[in-house]
Amino acid sequence: MKRVEAEETPNLGFQIAPMLDVVFVILLYFMVLAGTIKIEYEIKTTLPGSVESSANADASEPPQEVTIGISEVGEVSLDEEPLAGPEDKKLVELYVRMRQLADLSNQSGQKIIVTVAAEETVKYDRIMNVLDVLAKAKVMNVTFSATGGDDF
Repeated sequence: MKRVEAEETPNLGFQIAPMLDVVFVILLYFMVLAGTIKIEYEIKTTLPGSVESSANADASEPPQEVTIGISEVGEVSLDEEPLAGPEDKKLVELYVRMRQLADLSNQSGQKIIVTVAAEETVKYDRIMNVLDVLAKAKVMNVTFSATGGDDF
């Protein structure tokens, strides 16, 4: 048998065709992807950061903070002043006070921040009663804080 010698493959040099294929695939990928990206102003959102202050609000004034406490049994207090017992579902006194604060904050241009501090074991319907009153009083800036029974 005759031995067949392997032919050396000639050096073809740098192949441009496969490189162009890769570049076109990447270009196509980014063109398709660019059509799916929504620009920030199109969806009406703003990123957090520095915002120019309005002429009405003074930058040196911090917002007024109010705390509404809800105990385990359902008693409601405003800045540690008792307002309603567990049987009061309508929370009229809380509504009157929050409406006054909301009106004052609108007139002065100062923000009001309400923190609802509820015990961990309070019933959710009591929290919903308080949130309903805040919605009726047109209080918009509400935060939540859960406290344990041993913390107080």
